[in-house]
Amino acid sequence: MPKMKSHRGASKRFSRTGSGKLRRNKANRNHILTNKSTKQKRQFRGSEEIAANDVPRVERLLPYS
Repeated sequence: MPKMKSHRGASKRFSRTGSGKLRRNKANRNHILTNKSTKQKRQFRGSEEIAANDVPRVERLLPYS
C-alpha cells in the first residue's frame, strides 16, 4: 500500500507543539485592517490551540505530523 499524503493546505496552516497539541494562527489579520481597532489587531497576533472537537479532523489531514 502506498504512503499516505499529507494535505498540503493543512500542513501550511497547522503545526504541532512540543507536547503534540495542534496550533493554528488566528483569523482576520490579513486585509481591511484600517477598519479594525488597534486592540482587535493586537489580539489577532500569535496562535492558539485548535478546539478539541476539530482535532480528529485535522489529524486525518496530517497523518505524519
